[in-house]
Amino acid sequence: MTIADTLIMELEREAQTTRRVLERVPEDKLTWKPHVKSMSLGRLAQHVATIPGNISSMARLDSYDVEKFTEPPQLETTAAIVAAFDESVAQAKAELAATDDAAMMKDWSFKMGGNPIMTIPRIGVYRTILLNHLYHHRGQLTVYLRLLEVPVPSIYGPSADENPFA
Repeated sequence: MTIADTLIMELEREAQTTRRVLERVPEDKLTWKPHVKSMSLGRLAQHVATIPGNISSMARLDSYDVEKFTEPPQLETTAAIVAAFDESVAQAKAELAATDDAAMMKDWSFKMGGNPIMTIPRIGVYRTILLNHLYHHRGQLTVYLRLLEVPVPSIYGPSADENPFA
């Protein structure tokens, strides 16, 4: 089993949960923010949806300069966000599958204006910037749902909304 195989298995398992969270995003609240400094619900949901594909496409390069980033147009429906997530996961799985163990251990740099601000093995990009970053923002998204009185789906066990023992 390759390093990529283990990451793909985790991504597939977590994608099922992430998709359930994204499906609950209320379309009529996409512009809602819990705080003036926070992302809107729609922007956060879209960010969660596109992390796998965006990060995997960055990771296949030897480096990525953040100054090349441009904000994508905002998706305007929950269905579009979920579809973007499905495409993003498929892209990430394909790019992971094309990365052998030697490439996983090769250094990758995150740059700003051409200057490296972080250099880590490519596997670290997949583990921390793709997967852990995805889980972090998915958690944020569940807080947004809770604040909007939207039932939160089970993630690693029953939620307060889906607990049969509550």
